[in-house]
Amino acid sequence: MTDRLHRRSLLAGMAALPFLGAAASAQGAGRAVQHGQGSTSIPARPGRVAVFDVAALDILAALEVTEPVVGIANSNAWPAPIATFQDQRFTRLGTLFEPDYERVNAVRPELIVTGGRSSAKYQELAKLAPAIDLFRDTAAPLDTTFRNTDLLAGIFGREAQAEALKQKVTDAAAALRAETARRGRGLIVLTTGTRMSAYGAGSRFGVIHNDFGVPPAVEGLNTAIHGQSVNNEFILQTNPDWLFVVDRDAAIERGADAARKALDNPLVRQTRAWKDGQVVYLEPASWYLTNGGIRTAQMMVEEIAAAYASKG
Repeated sequence: MTDRLHRRSLLAGMAALPFLGAAASAQGAGRAVQHGQGSTSIPARPGRVAVFDVAALDILAALEVTEPVVGIANSNAWPAPIATFQDQRFTRLGTLFEPDYERVNAVRPELIVTGGRSSAKYQELAKLAPAIDLFRDTAAPLDTTFRNTDLLAGIFGREAQAEALKQKVTDAAAALRAETARRGRGLIVLTTGTRMSAYGAGSRFGVIHNDFGVPPAVEGLNTAIHGQSVNNEFILQTNPDWLFVVDRDAAIERGADAARKALDNPLVRQTRAWKDGQVVYLEPASWYLTNGGIRTAQMMVEEIAAAYASKG
């Protein structure tokens, strides 16, 4: 209770300060930017940026926009797309779920970027400086990634780079769909210790079905963020031709091979996916943490394509 009161007092005090983006706006004409939670007037070229979304970091790194970033949220892991931000020159500003508002204020951001896990904190962070929230639409994963890439590219004058990145992913996804459409049905599961959740089209991992063209092994799965709780009997009953696995424990560096151990059992061994050697353990940190980034999208399509190519 005391912490909540302290935070409210802090935000109230900061709200009385001059808007932190005002000085930057004076340096260049500001402009309205449409984003996931509305429209915000931001400086023409923000010079000091605080980022509370790992997909945004992925996109900024791909666009070669790192110098304006002065602060980021702590991360449990540093997948390849965002490894550059592991450097300690980027001030740590709390977590994705709990920003450190005093530190945010101290770095004097001209723009704050939220998205995904931090979207719930957008309104509070927007009291400190101009803020944008990335778009979210799990029904159209790649289109949403492209839209967010365009959003950030437009702010930092990287439109040409964005077009090249999007075209590369588009071409690779089209080539992959030609393979997946005729190679059997797939099921996506996330493991946490011995627990499992399944994900289908329109879910956080639905790009496999929606954009990469893998026919789903089962329809109507819960599209909520935590998926649909399942067990080994469900996997056997579903009997997918391909089983795509995200190991959450490995993603957040709480152990390795938990997914392999959980799935190596008499029931899963009876599935077509297991018998045909078509159980694909996806690169966990990228799929779980930086999902939504443009570099991650490229890695995803390449990873699935490599799995299919390995089976002829």
